[in-house]
Amino acid sequence: MSDVEILSKRTFDGAEKEVLDCFVEYQQALIDKDEIKLNELMGDDYILTHMSGKKQTKSQFIDEVMDGTLNYFKSVIHDPNILFDDNENATLISDVTLTACVYGASGSWTIDTVMDFKKIDGKWIIGKWDT
Repeated sequence: MSDVEILSKRTFDGAEKEVLDCFVEYQQALIDKDEIKLNELMGDDYILTHMSGKKQTKSQFIDEVMDGTLNYFKSVIHDPNILFDDNENATLISDVTLTACVYGASGSWTIDTVMDFKKIDGKWIIGKWDT
Protein backbone atom coordinates (compact mmCIF):
# COMPACT_ATOMS: atom_id res chain seq x y z
CA MET A 1 0.00 0.00 0.00
CA SER A 2 1.24 3.43 -0.91
CA ASP A 3 1.43 6.34 1.51
CA VAL A 4 1.10 8.72 -1.46
CA GLU A 5 -2.29 9.69 -2.84
CA ILE A 6 -3.14 11.68 -5.96
CA LEU A 7 -6.37 13.69 -5.86
CA SER A 8 -7.29 14.67 -9.39
CA LYS A 9 -10.22 14.28 -11.76
CA ARG A 10 -7.74 14.03 -14.66
CA THR A 11 -6.04 10.96 -15.96
CA PHE A 12 -2.40 11.11 -16.94
CA ASP A 13 -0.59 9.28 -19.71
CA GLY A 14 2.58 9.46 -21.73
CA ALA A 15 5.27 11.84 -20.51
CA GLU A 16 2.88 13.44 -17.98
CA LYS A 17 2.38 10.07 -16.31
CA GLU A 18 6.14 9.41 -16.32
CA VAL A 19 6.83 12.70 -14.51
CA LEU A 20 3.98 12.18 -12.04
CA ASP A 21 5.12 8.60 -11.38
CA CYS A 22 8.63 9.89 -10.64
CA PHE A 23 7.19 12.41 -8.16
CA VAL A 24 5.08 9.70 -6.48
CA GLU A 25 8.15 7.42 -6.23
CA TYR A 26 10.10 10.31 -4.70
CA GLN A 27 7.41 11.03 -2.12
CA GLN A 28 7.22 7.33 -1.18
CA ALA A 29 11.03 7.15 -0.93
CA LEU A 30 10.95 10.08 1.52
CA ILE A 31 8.35 8.26 3.63
CA ASP A 32 10.28 4.96 3.45
CA LYS A 33 13.64 6.68 4.09
CA ASP A 34 14.92 4.84 1.01
CA GLU A 35 18.33 6.44 0.50
CA ILE A 36 19.14 4.39 -2.61
CA LYS A 37 15.88 5.38 -4.34
CA LEU A 38 16.29 9.05 -3.33
CA ASN A 39 19.80 9.13 -4.81
CA GLU A 40 18.47 7.50 -7.97
CA LEU A 41 15.58 9.97 -8.40
CA MET A 42 17.42 13.19 -7.51
CA GLY A 43 19.97 14.88 -9.74
CA ASP A 44 23.40 15.63 -8.32
CA ASP A 45 22.62 19.37 -8.58
CA TYR A 46 19.30 18.99 -6.72
CA ILE A 47 18.27 21.94 -4.55
CA LEU A 48 15.34 22.00 -2.13
CA THR A 49 13.98 25.38 -1.09
CA HIS A 50 11.84 24.92 2.03
CA MET A 51 8.80 27.14 2.59
CA SER A 52 10.91 28.95 5.21
CA GLY A 53 13.40 29.90 2.48
CA LYS A 54 16.08 27.50 3.73
CA LYS A 55 17.96 25.86 0.85
CA GLN A 56 19.46 22.38 0.94
CA THR A 57 21.61 20.39 -1.43
CA LYS A 58 20.82 16.80 -2.30
CA SER A 59 23.23 15.41 0.29
CA GLN A 60 22.09 17.80 3.05
CA PHE A 61 18.44 16.92 2.44
CA ILE A 62 19.01 13.16 2.26
CA ASP A 63 21.16 13.31 5.43
CA GLU A 64 18.30 14.99 7.35
CA VAL A 65 15.76 12.47 6.04
CA MET A 66 18.00 9.56 7.00
CA ASP A 67 18.95 10.86 10.48
CA GLY A 68 15.30 11.52 11.43
CA THR A 69 15.44 15.31 11.38
CA LEU A 70 12.85 15.14 8.59
CA ASN A 71 10.21 12.41 8.95
CA TYR A 72 7.50 12.07 6.33
CA PHE A 73 4.47 9.83 6.88
CA LYS A 74 1.92 10.64 4.17
CA SER A 75 1.69 12.71 1.00
CA VAL A 76 -1.44 13.86 -0.82
CA ILE A 77 -0.87 15.43 -4.23
CA HIS A 78 -3.70 17.80 -5.21
CA ASP A 79 -4.57 18.37 -8.89
CA PRO A 80 -1.04 18.12 -10.29
CA ASN A 81 -0.25 20.05 -13.44
CA ILE A 82 2.78 19.11 -15.54
CA LEU A 83 4.24 21.61 -17.98
CA PHE A 84 6.91 20.81 -20.57
CA ASP A 85 9.57 23.21 -21.85
CA ASP A 86 10.60 20.56 -24.36
CA ASN A 87 10.91 16.76 -24.45
CA GLU A 88 13.59 16.74 -21.74
CA ASN A 89 12.49 19.42 -19.24
CA ALA A 90 9.28 19.46 -17.23
CA THR A 91 7.81 21.23 -14.21
CA LEU A 92 5.24 19.74 -11.85
CA ILE A 93 3.03 22.26 -10.05
CA SER A 94 0.72 21.12 -7.27
CA ASP A 95 -0.38 21.66 -3.73
CA VAL A 96 0.99 18.78 -1.67
CA THR A 97 -0.23 17.97 1.82
CA LEU A 98 2.55 16.35 3.82
CA THR A 99 1.99 14.70 7.16
CA ALA A 100 5.36 14.88 8.83
CA CYS A 101 7.53 15.64 11.80
CA VAL A 102 10.10 18.19 10.68
CA TYR A 103 12.64 19.85 12.94
CA GLY A 104 10.60 18.58 15.91
CA ALA A 105 7.23 19.97 14.78
CA SER A 106 4.52 17.43 13.90
CA GLY A 107 1.52 18.12 11.72
CA SER A 108 0.12 18.26 8.22
CA TRP A 109 1.11 21.10 5.95
CA THR A 110 -0.19 21.90 2.49
CA ILE A 111 2.67 23.37 0.51
CA ASP A 112 2.77 25.00 -2.89
CA THR A 113 5.06 22.72 -4.85
CA VAL A 114 7.04 23.52 -7.96
CA MET A 115 9.39 20.71 -8.94
CA ASP A 116 11.68 20.68 -11.97
CA PHE A 117 12.54 17.48 -13.84
CA LYS A 118 15.12 16.67 -16.52
CA LYS A 119 15.05 13.61 -18.71
CA ILE A 120 18.48 11.98 -18.69
CA ASP A 121 19.16 8.75 -20.57
CA GLY A 122 15.41 8.21 -20.96
CA LYS A 123 14.62 8.65 -17.25
CA TRP A 124 13.08 11.62 -15.42
CA ILE A 125 15.35 13.03 -12.67
CA ILE A 126 14.40 15.68 -10.11
CA GLY A 127 16.45 18.87 -10.32
CA LYS A 128 14.86 21.12 -7.73
CA TRP A 129 11.90 21.37 -5.39
CA ASP A 130 10.54 24.76 -4.37
CA THR A 131 7.96 24.66 -1.58
